[in-house]
Amino acid sequence: MKAVRSQWSVVSKSVLSFALCAMLLVLCGSALAQQPKKVPRIGYLAATSPSINPTRIEAFRQGLLDLGYIEGKNIVVEWRFAEGKPDRLPTLAAELVRLKVDVIVSGGSTANRAAKDATSTIPIVMSQDNDPVANGFVASLARPGGNITGLATLRSELSGKRLEILTEIVPKLSRVAVLGSSSNPGNGQSLKETELAARAFGVKIQYLDVLGPSDIKSAFEAASNERAGAVLVLASPILNSRRTQVVELAAKRRLPAVYDRREFVEDGGLMSYGVSVFDLDRRTAIYVDKILKGAKPADLPVEQPIKFELIINLKAAKQIGLTIPPNVLARADRVIR
Repeated sequence: MKAVRSQWSVVSKSVLSFALCAMLLVLCGSALAQQPKKVPRIGYLAATSPSINPTRIEAFRQGLLDLGYIEGKNIVVEWRFAEGKPDRLPTLAAELVRLKVDVIVSGGSTANRAAKDATSTIPIVMSQDNDPVANGFVASLARPGGNITGLATLRSELSGKRLEILTEIVPKLSRVAVLGSSSNPGNGQSLKETELAARAFGVKIQYLDVLGPSDIKSAFEAASNERAGAVLVLASPILNSRRTQVVELAAKRRLPAVYDRREFVEDGGLMSYGVSVFDLDRRTAIYVDKILKGAKPADLPVEQPIKFELIINLKAAKQIGLTIPPNVLARADRVIR
């Protein structure tokens, strides 16, 4: 009888131990299940201000939303804007690194440079870059090879096309003032492409370097003094941040101007030809999603632009007494009347 009681005691203890272990496992599992999942954090770095490019920011947000990401709910975006002061970018990039964001989205060549210099480990997605290979951001478009990938704009190659359009709308064009910023990565290549096109069209180029806001007015004065017949504006955070001033000075000097982005035309400028940056910003979210799901930037090829647009503002043309030829208007993707 004692043996039976002893065996029963052992069995009871075993059952009790098993029950306790099971209960602990259930409690632990419940506690783990209740722990909040880590919310991914994105750093967004741009040389301009949010008021300058609100539509681009909205395009990126829409791209995230299309993929199921809702800012403030299942994803956090740390926005950093240099407000048109490129020298602030290194500090802002360093802030994002200290925050240990999961990925940095950089909105242009100058921001790309700052992000690259700030980290070699955090993934970086370029929302745009005129030539990421020549600028040293990636080894090749097909195989980036480092912590940077994203989208290219081919702005350098498009500079020649912009000059060609100017020769179509300005009769007997012989001299063009080119505004750019030598501090902007890719500016040299864009200028080179413009000069090659200028030789082909028999046009002389007057390059005017804009390194700060104070250079904008003097650049237009120099263009007028040298009797330029038109203006071609290269990609520049400084010029982009002061689009209204650039557009007004071009109108005041009665100079037909072509820009690299549509925002200039929407702000009253004459004409733009280039990549749809809104399409690029929307597609940037796809790269962010892939990286958050485990993909490495080195394995994600840099995409080239697939959507280009010619925007013409007939109000601006009328203001300076210019008639846009019907064949050019027919090619426009959008005409502002």
